[in-house]
Amino acid sequence: MSVRALWIISHDKGEHAAIRFSRRFATVEHRAKRLAGSSYVAVPEDNTVLKLLLTELGMSDSDKTYVALRDDCVHQQTSPALELHLEGHRKGTLWPVLTILHGPLILVCLPLVDAPPEPRPPLGSLLSVSQSLTLLSGLQTFLLGSGGKPDSDSLPSRLTMLPSVLLQICPLGTPLDVPPMGVPTSPTAPIHVGNEKQPAWKTGLHRGRAVVNVALVETVKSTQYGNQSRQDLWDVYGIVTCKCEVEGVLPNVTVTLTLPPNGSPLQDVLVHPCVTSLDSSILMSSSMDNFDGSAFSGPYKLPFSPPLEPFRLCSYTSQVPVPPILGSYQLREEVNQLHVSVSLKLHESVKNSFEYCEAHLPFFNRAQMGIVDVKVNSGQLDVSKEKNLLVWGLGQKFPKSREVTMEGKISFSGPMQGPTDPLCRQLTAYIKLYFKVPDMTLSGCCVDQHSVQVYSSAKPRIITSRELVSKEYFIWNSTGSAPVFSGHMML
Repeated sequence: MSVRALWIISHDKGEHAAIRFSRRFATVEHRAKRLAGSSYVAVPEDNTVLKLLLTELGMSDSDKTYVALRDDCVHQQTSPALELHLEGHRKGTLWPVLTILHGPLILVCLPLVDAPPEPRPPLGSLLSVSQSLTLLSGLQTFLLGSGGKPDSDSLPSRLTMLPSVLLQICPLGTPLDVPPMGVPTSPTAPIHVGNEKQPAWKTGLHRGRAVVNVALVETVKSTQYGNQSRQDLWDVYGIVTCKCEVEGVLPNVTVTLTLPPNGSPLQDVLVHPCVTSLDSSILMSSSMDNFDGSAFSGPYKLPFSPPLEPFRLCSYTSQVPVPPILGSYQLREEVNQLHVSVSLKLHESVKNSFEYCEAHLPFFNRAQMGIVDVKVNSGQLDVSKEKNLLVWGLGQKFPKSREVTMEGKISFSGPMQGPTDPLCRQLTAYIKLYFKVPDMTLSGCCVDQHSVQVYSSAKPRIITSRELVSKEYFIWNSTGSAPVFSGHMML
């Protein structure tokens, strides 16, 4: 795996963007030219790359809601692998341009694709893509730190160090390993144990208690209309990540995923290349096929030899019968005001214990919010008149009835000062839910602590966790119009 070019771009919420660092590798570019032949597209100048990249990411032309080069339905974008469409005498397409956005930086690289450009190979089949993303992820941690918030104070010094770091870890455009997952330490003599390969960036081996940490996170998306003429949609997507910290040579590990007796089989299972063996039936179940109940239902044993850095062991989708929270939203226009009626019900199968749970009710394309006479039977209501937003904090538990309601009226006055949206006009409005439920998954999938086998004399401490998180969880106003997607529905 090799990299044709690498860019580090700074930006202030999409404004004042500038390339802080760029590196091109002539030897890799020569290989790219030989592989592509007559279809070869050269890497343009940095200013051209910056302009095209900001357009693709929607960070330029903020006054334009539609940019044909980016938003035309013929143009199918696949994040984080972008296409940069060149113009003029260099007309062509650069693909895949990999991007990671975090804090004040955009990290970008163009990997070498060791395959003919046409027909374009599937993204998931390109090892260079996953390895390049790992490289960018390591660079992200090196530049911004491993904490929750970017460490912007030390960013200039880290950027100054970057050329020498790349010279060690990515000579001639071929990464030897990823940068350290943490703050760089002062150089020391490398310590070798047996025949273990020591990464170029690593100044020493792990010291202290051996730990194997396995985390399972399920993300649930939902679109609910409250209208029998429209089908509600919901999807569950699970990710299992793993981190092994063991002194000396890393051991072989087996992680087992289990489902409850009545659980639906996992589908669309993808595993990390480090998995050494796998029952082929695990990979056969697809959400695109009609579910007949005959799919493999576990247990899902995943033996692997872990890499040095934290990694995604596997991902999957799951079909569940109902979404965790069912909602009803009714918004009616009255004289100079809106009447709001909301009902949210927590399904009985969901653990009634949240780390957080909030419902956001934005009101777009209206005058500034005036008098708010709205009552809730549970939780706390915060009003942001500047943003035309109601934030309903439901706390950590629903009441015993597992149902909460909101009822009231809102007036708007003066010129239009609130947020705008080309879609949400008049009674086209939605509620967006944000929640996290610890120690639970919607599919019932779990990793038992005792099922994790580590073949090592170190006897590591084993930590397992699971949680359910919402993402793009919308409840649309049933008395107005709403965008309808006639795609796959999880039954």
